[in-house]
Amino acid sequence: MPRRKGKSQRRIKDWQRRFREAEADSLDADSSETLQPLRVKLPASRNQPIAEADEADEPSPESDGIAVVTGLFPGGAIVHMGEDELLCRLAGTFRPPEDTTALAVGDEVAVALTAAQHVSGDMTIDSQRADGVILSRRPRRSALSRPQPRSGKRRGRYDETFEKVVAANMDTLLIIASVRQPRISPALIDRFCIIAERGEMKPMIVINKIDLDKPDKALLKELSDGGFEVFRCSAETGKGLRKLRKALRDRRSVLAGASGVGKSTLINALVPGADLAVREIRMKDQRGRHVTSAATLHELPGGGLLVDTPGVRELAVEMDAAELTWYFPELTEFAPQCKFNNCTHTHEPDCAVIAAAEAGKIPLRRYQSYLRILETIPTK
Repeated sequence: MPRRKGKSQRRIKDWQRRFREAEADSLDADSSETLQPLRVKLPASRNQPIAEADEADEPSPESDGIAVVTGLFPGGAIVHMGEDELLCRLAGTFRPPEDTTALAVGDEVAVALTAAQHVSGDMTIDSQRADGVILSRRPRRSALSRPQPRSGKRRGRYDETFEKVVAANMDTLLIIASVRQPRISPALIDRFCIIAERGEMKPMIVINKIDLDKPDKALLKELSDGGFEVFRCSAETGKGLRKLRKALRDRRSVLAGASGVGKSTLINALVPGADLAVREIRMKDQRGRHVTSAATLHELPGGGLLVDTPGVRELAVEMDAAELTWYFPELTEFAPQCKFNNCTHTHEPDCAVIAAAEAGKIPLRRYQSYLRILETIPTK
């Protein structure tokens, strides 16, 4: 015998009736109980649509209505427009491209100023402060990205992607390593160099803490022979900083490196008044401790911008396995001589790359670094 559905139908009709009554009540509610639209003051010059950024265009943070993101907070961002620093909320119509972080330090955004909303008159404690609204974001010319933490709940409306953009529109990726405390990791430098090139940034390598020990000459020669600019300095004593300051002038640079290599100390030495917090190395395992929790932007004396990023404990290279060889020039010299066109240079017979590595024509460390990175790339 089929089951009777009379009670179920009555429940559904009852729910529908209640929904219609609640909907009617909401339409008759007093207007003071609804959210008021945010009033935005748009000058005539800002009513024009924002032009798409062209690769040949120079960044223009001083342009009317265009600002640079210098910091982030839930639901908005701190932006720099001309000489002013503004706290801005995201417009309800703000729609960033999918599969990427909505906003990052260094992004160029279109901002509309809002009417004064300081109920207390004290801008430092007024929780209702909103100087402007972010309407849109210009296309990024470059980006430094890293994986989202695998543990913990993801928060935020636009934080569902695995790759998180830490800084955007940078010219240079300043890769910071230290001679000791913690010891230099050549494999990590290799990965950062690949990420810089994939993100359309020029990699520059800074070996910090030379006051504690001398850098490995063989490694310095290997990096220089690979075409990378290498700077040796001590953020504590100031040795080597003059040459580094000259190289960073009029550039947008983002710092990257493991925790404890001295990024915050280096910024304190390069930017007067930065006064960033620093922490000691854990003596038990010689590992750094996280000090910077979010990317922050600083202006360099004499021109240029410097972005500090959190220390990296998880770093992945997202690409096809076939692309990896392109970022190892030592391998590409011998790869055309391999027997197979799709050779991975790991186990295939008559592999010219393996033969060159065994003969010492390719630095063994670089070949081993290639193999380690290749293992982290998922096969399709």
